[in-house]
Formats: sequence, structure tokens, C-alpha cells
Amino acid sequence: MSRFDLRQGRILIAEPFMLDPHFKKTVVALCDYTKDEGSAGFILNRPTNLRMDEVMNEFPDFDSVIHYGGPVANDTIHYIHRVGDLVEGSKEIIPGLYWGGDFNKLKFLIQNEVIKPFDIRFYIGYSGWSAGQLEEEMDIHSWVTDEIDINHPFLNDNAGLWQKCLYNKGDHFSVLADMADSVSLN
Repeated sequence: MSRFDLRQGRILIAEPFMLDPHFKKTVVALCDYTKDEGSAGFILNRPTNLRMDEVMNEFPDFDSVIHYGGPVANDTIHYIHRVGDLVEGSKEIIPGLYWGGDFNKLKFLIQNEVIKPFDIRFYIGYSGWSAGQLEEEMDIHSWVTDEIDINHPFLNDNAGLWQKCLYNKGDHFSVLADMADSVSLN
């Protein structure tokens, strides 16, 4: 285990002073973590104005926006869901929360209304770190970690998720959650 308790099923909460525009005030679900090989996850609180049925031919009509998963491979689609028992090939992140799986089966289940929008979240691109890179970012205090709540990926309060996660950490994190973006406004 990493000294920062980095592991699959954790969230990375961007520190309030993070300058990287891709990750400013974000919450990232860490879906895969291997210290020697790297890590991958998805930004939970960056919705786009796109829907799957608008960007992908032959996708069923489905009332679910795509989220920006991160700056890596923005030509790929990923998904986190609660229906791993129905979608073969899904990777369990934590009990009851899954990543990926058989895409054709997923489309079939959506078309037949077995999977509802509150069961799944789609992402364009992902957040990725090479071996040791995430640990380096932790050393310079870019992220705060916490347990993922199984509902985090499916919340519609995208703007408030970052602040809520910091509040849940308590102590000085709840004070940081209320800081204005500009230091001159504090």
C-alpha cells in the first residue's frame, strides 16, 4: 500500500490551490491503481453538453450526459455503473461500483430500459498517471484522498461535489472548501 493510501476505490480531491485547469476543483474516482504501472480514473464533476446518443451512431436514446473524464485519450468513451451483475466483463472498483464491460450488452440493456440513467455515467477521456507520477503529485500536496462513496459518480450536484468532499474530510479542509478562487477575495 502507498504511504498516501492510494488504491483503487479512493477519490482524489484537488487541493484548493491546484493550478492545472484540467483538475481545478475536481474529484477523481481512482478506478485502477498500481504503484509500479500507473493509475487511471475519471473526473466525477465535469459534465459536458453532450449525450451518448448524440455522439455515437446506433446508440439508443438515453437521457444521460457525458462527463469529461480527464485529459488522456479524449477520443475514447468509458463508463462507471452499478450493474456489474448484468454487464459481463465489468471490473469491480468497490462492491457495487463497476467500470466498463461488454459495450454491446450495455447498449442492449439500455435499449430495453433495464439500465436507467441513474445506473451509469459515461466519460470522454480519462485521467491517467504513469508509475510514480501520482505519488509525486501527492508529495507536492496536489490531492487529498478519501474513500469513494458509491453514489459519488451518479450525483447530479456536479458543482457542489468538490466542496462536499472537502467538508466531509472535516478539520481545516472544510475551511478550505469555502475559500474564494482569488486570494484577494479572502
